[in-house]
Amino acid sequence: MFDRLSALGRSALFWLAMIVLGLALEGVALYYQYQLGYGPCVLCVHIRLWLAGFILVALLGLVAHGSKPLRLMALTLSLVTMVGMLERSWKTLGIERGWIEGSCSMESGLPAWFAPDQWWPYVFEIWEPCGYTPELPLGITMAEALVAFSGVMVLFTLTMLVAGLRRG
Repeated sequence: MFDRLSALGRSALFWLAMIVLGLALEGVALYYQYQLGYGPCVLCVHIRLWLAGFILVALLGLVAHGSKPLRLMALTLSLVTMVGMLERSWKTLGIERGWIEGSCSMESGLPAWFAPDQWWPYVFEIWEPCGYTPELPLGITMAEALVAFSGVMVLFTLTMLVAGLRRG
């Protein structure tokens, strides 16, 4: 199994699929924002930033899939981005369900030198406070779907990293 997963990690097609997956998720978020009118909260913007980081890391993996050190770095960074996304998704779900007390401000909490909400406001501008995410098909909320997706991706990227460390 690890041999197959290691070979998958060396494939340009794998990294291209990760880029497409990330872009598809960003596309869904933008569809819900601009077509259905569900604006992002600060945690949603943080999740989008982690997802953008994942896409950039997948670009690195695509360019450097033939180099073991760079491929392992891309897999490690993929894991980091998915852990970050899982943490933000869990907090979003906790606020939505009332497990976590409090709410979010309308400030991004990012340093002044890193201002994606000013550089790309159509993607990263905060529109509303936390507390609610839209319902998706099958009756689950966006927060539930994000927790499930990022949890699966944490396990997947961890398995891919272990396979890459064990084999070529």
